[in-house]
Amino acid sequence: MYRLIFNKIKERIPRISPTEMIALQSGNVSLDRNILNGEIAYPKKINYTNKFPEKEITDLLDNFQEDKIYPGNNNIIDYLAKKKYFSFLIDEKYGGIKLSVNELSNILTKITTVDPALGVITMVPNSLGPGELLTLYGTEEQKNNYLPRLANGDLIPCFGLTGPDNGSDATGSIDEGYVIEHNGKLKIQVILNKRYITLAPVANLMGIAFNLKDPDNLLNKSGITVALVERNHKNLVQETHHNPLNVGFPNGTIKGSVMLDLEQVIGGEENIGNGWKMLMECLSAGRGISLPATANASSKVASYGIYNYINVREQFKMPLADMEAIQEKFNNMIYNTWVIQSAVNMTNDILDNGNSPAVVSAIMKQQTTERGRIVLNEAMDIHGGAAICVGYNNFLEKYYKSAPIGITVEGSNTLTRSLIIFGQGLNKSHPHIYPLLDSILTDDFDKFKKNFNNIVSHSLNLYLKTFSFKNNLQQQIIDFAALTNFVAMRGGAIKKEQMLSGNMADIFSNLYLALSVNYYQEHYKSSEKLTNYIIRRLMNENQEKLNKIIDNLNVDKYLLLHLKKYNKPITYEEEREIFQEIKKNPKIMNEIKKNIHMKGVLKNLEDINNHDKSSIKYKMIKHRIINVDEFIN
Repeated sequence: MYRLIFNKIKERIPRISPTEMIALQSGNVSLDRNILNGEIAYPKKINYTNKFPEKEITDLLDNFQEDKIYPGNNNIIDYLAKKKYFSFLIDEKYGGIKLSVNELSNILTKITTVDPALGVITMVPNSLGPGELLTLYGTEEQKNNYLPRLANGDLIPCFGLTGPDNGSDATGSIDEGYVIEHNGKLKIQVILNKRYITLAPVANLMGIAFNLKDPDNLLNKSGITVALVERNHKNLVQETHHNPLNVGFPNGTIKGSVMLDLEQVIGGEENIGNGWKMLMECLSAGRGISLPATANASSKVASYGIYNYINVREQFKMPLADMEAIQEKFNNMIYNTWVIQSAVNMTNDILDNGNSPAVVSAIMKQQTTERGRIVLNEAMDIHGGAAICVGYNNFLEKYYKSAPIGITVEGSNTLTRSLIIFGQGLNKSHPHIYPLLDSILTDDFDKFKKNFNNIVSHSLNLYLKTFSFKNNLQQQIIDFAALTNFVAMRGGAIKKEQMLSGNMADIFSNLYLALSVNYYQEHYKSSEKLTNYIIRRLMNENQEKLNKIIDNLNVDKYLLLHLKKYNKPITYEEEREIFQEIKKNPKIMNEIKKNIHMKGVLKNLEDINNHDKSSIKYKMIKHRIINVDEFIN
């Protein structure tokens, strides 16, 4: 019987490419594993101490002139480099600062609340830059040569992965390199055509990824490889730049046919062909820090700014805050902003506990940037005409323009949702699927029998627990975990059934986010009412998707009909109560305000509350707030 089952499963499992297998083996698991076990779990809370001087950040942001950084004011990039903003992941022994994830995230958030381009410039060297690759994989000689120069700002780094033919499929049609013999020595000839490379126009140390081929078997090594190239390298071309939505950060191309020494490979000759594994290890953490921090910043600025604006701006002889249509939109802003900040907070703790969870990081990248865009869209609607006119008082414009960039970079959200969060998550986060898969791929029949028995026991146990008929977060986690086992039986078909995998990813993500909201309330005690409201909304979203998935299953759906439940909708009165809770409970907006650097129109919006509405001062500040810039024809 086992042999028959073995053969049947072998027929149904998807073809797994070498790069996919490396992705499955990279990073580790965290709460994603607990969710697919049907369990609730939380990370250990960490008590942080800050290393980087708060005054340094305040001085930078107070003096920052809000204009396009690139092309134009490159002095700010040199300033950041010399002040060690690019050394936050470099160890102290090389002159770096080596911050905790939490402190790095908070700094990136605060910087981005002043300018998204400034946030991007700070983010890139501290996420996927050569610094982290060198720290983890570099030879001692490479570390001693490059890390001190990166730490002191002599080197400005970037990393080149994407090209015209490879984007979300990062290694699909990547630049190629060839092992050649030149003057009696083995070299690597690489034909570079990189684009969308942030900091490329100003960088003087490039990490580059390419697919190395060895047609003459000179090395007997091949595959995805990462190497270092300095700006003055012969035939390296950095002459053109892109202009991502005119937001003002340097982004451009790296081109040329360059000849490399084997010593330029990060980690040396022994790491030739290991590049994809190296990149996966770095990306799995970076995705969970940088872009979530920027989404956190934009959402906080939008929510805090709009909160103060609707109390100042009047129409029909009443503040916008008294209009239910505005309250509904604002509740939606707070809902998504609170989810983002809660998820950032919990994920920082997970990463600072030494984990590198690839699926959680993918959830964070996709969910925070998507929800950040929702917040901005609602804010734009509320801010009205002032939001669509360029000028000093438009505190939303730069974030609104930047939002699609976060959606697109580091793996497009569309494919991250359907292929990575659930597609990869099914194999990586599930407690028994990968061991079962591995036993089949290695043709280990004894291990297969053991792993098959484990997954059957796991699935049956979860399925029986679904008959509890409770309607709480714990039960929904159990229901989802049980559903996952049924979906897994579709095998390789899941790769093509991306509407199914996308909806499963949404539920998976929302459960993680709900846990983060609980975690935030447990540690900060901001508002039980708001917490319950948010978790209920997340669960309602999930139940709608659960119902839809079950309706679209085949014979399996008859075994799962009891999982179909009907949401109790949130009433108008409950929405009114939540808005009043936000107004009356100062802890809520104080949490939203965390890590916002107050200046400009945001500062005016906050200061106006300190003055009587009948005072001259109030009227003067109000005029500044509602004013829209005018330009001479």
